[in-house]
Amino acid sequence: MSESPPADRQCLIGVTLDEASLGRGTPDQEHERAIAIYDLIERNHFALPEHEGGPYLAHLALVERRLVFEIKQADGTPVIAHHLSLTPFKRIIKDYEMVCESYYAAIRTATPSQIEAIDMGRRGLHDEAAGILVERLATKVEVDHDTARRFFTLIYALHWKG
Repeated sequence: MSESPPADRQCLIGVTLDEASLGRGTPDQEHERAIAIYDLIERNHFALPEHEGGPYLAHLALVERRLVFEIKQADGTPVIAHHLSLTPFKRIIKDYEMVCESYYAAIRTATPSQIEAIDMGRRGLHDEAAGILVERLATKVEVDHDTARRFFTLIYALHWKG
């Protein structure tokens, strides 16, 4: 009978981006990507069902409008590659971008209650995207809600126009 890996091993310890498919962004975009990766690495739950390993490294690439998660063990041994369609996120990314623009504009001129209302909408979209991520990754990767939120932040940063 095999034991499951300790919870402290069910995590990501590194995330890299494929420059060939995702490209480099402007300095602001690169900064947002770096922050999103830092936040994701800092605190996450990332487990592979039926795999007694971890911690993991993830390399993200874009192939035919799918985000590819190439997952490796900490020593670089390949484990799985999971292709995630980004189609379910198109509307959320578009809406999230609009709400973020409204939020940043409101910070300059709106009342605190107006800013809070916009921020609640932004958090709601973020939560919706996290729920979709948990669901879409479930067959290959187990992530908790907070980790899924951080992954959505990274996905958004990869699309962000600046």
